[in-house]
Amino acid sequence: MKAFLTSLLIAAAPALALAQADATKPAAKPAPKKGAKLAPAAQKAVEEVTPIDADPSVTLSEADLAVAKTVFTGDISCELGASVKITPLKREGFFLVSTKGHRFAMHPVESRTGAIRLEDPKRGAMWLQLANKSMLMSQKLGQRLADECMNPAQNAVNEALKKNPINILEAQPSGPKATATTAPTGPN
Repeated sequence: MKAFLTSLLIAAAPALALAQADATKPAAKPAPKKGAKLAPAAQKAVEEVTPIDADPSVTLSEADLAVAKTVFTGDISCELGASVKITPLKREGFFLVSTKGHRFAMHPVESRTGAIRLEDPKRGAMWLQLANKSMLMSQKLGQRLADECMNPAQNAVNEALKKNPINILEAQPSGPKATATTAPTGPN
């Protein structure tokens, strides 16, 4: 019986050694599933090298093209050390707006307020350019991606407003007369 157990252990030793060697090797990673999400760093790297083209289904009017000529381009510094870069695309009236981790192909849209407004409806983003500042908003995320963005011309307007603030409720010398009446401030 002793001889039988010894021969059994000798026969089983190579199998045990192989099993132990396989256990020390890392398990093979399963292939990624189709449609699986990438890690944020990998997703950012892919997005940065993927070309963005203007949406061919969008047609711009003459008014939109006129607005596009007033869009500030180049690197624009924002609050908290952020910056936005606006570059004209090959197609007239379209711009590549990029900031840390985000890129958008934007075009002008009509604004009732007179502000310059660029949108990327596919990616859900909007660039709003006022006389004294600009901001980049993500409608999908529901937050501002960059705020208090100013190029030198906007910075000059902002400084002028700080020195000579205006009350938008009062009539301005160059604007139409105010039609609203002021509410009484004291007791009747």
